[in-house]
Amino acid sequence: MTDLPGPDAGGTPVAASRPDRSLARERWAGLRRRCLSLGTGELVAAAVFALFFGFGLSPVAYANEVEALWFALGPLLFILVQAGIYWLIVRSRVPHPLPPGVAAVYRVLRVLNPFVLAAGAVGVALSLDGPTPAIVLFAAIWLFGVIEYVNYFIVRLAYPVSSWLTEVGRWSTPRLVRDIRIPRG
Repeated sequence: MTDLPGPDAGGTPVAASRPDRSLARERWAGLRRRCLSLGTGELVAAAVFALFFGFGLSPVAYANEVEALWFALGPLLFILVQAGIYWLIVRSRVPHPLPPGVAAVYRVLRVLNPFVLAAGAVGVALSLDGPTPAIVLFAAIWLFGVIEYVNYFIVRLAYPVSSWLTEVGRWSTPRLVRDIRIPRG
């Protein structure tokens, strides 16, 4: 099988022979579809979380629980929106690398996100007057934000169910982290 052309070490697409160009276009079209699916999926997930948990539960919760809910939900929404935008930007750039400015923004977000998550946890704790059964929900939402952060910025956790156990043990670097690395050269 012929190797498909890809970017060289500097990120510039490598020219391909005529038969390889059509294969590359097909591959890039598939990658664009996948990025669109991932990007819209993350943005829809953020909207669903905001609508269901944020606005759907607010009318039936006590005021301090609503505040705690938003402190738990805020970091998750922040990370889901970042992920959705990232995939849509990647889609528009295939087969080229991220622009340096976009990569720099995501490098800043990689450092900022743990502080946002920590502030969310502190906000949940300070919002509640005492123990409440709802703390389990708040903790689960907040932990999902932590998992999303780890998946996008530390180690890839998202794999098909059929191969999850074998793949997650490989400790793969997430695509976003590979894309935001400063080129050595």
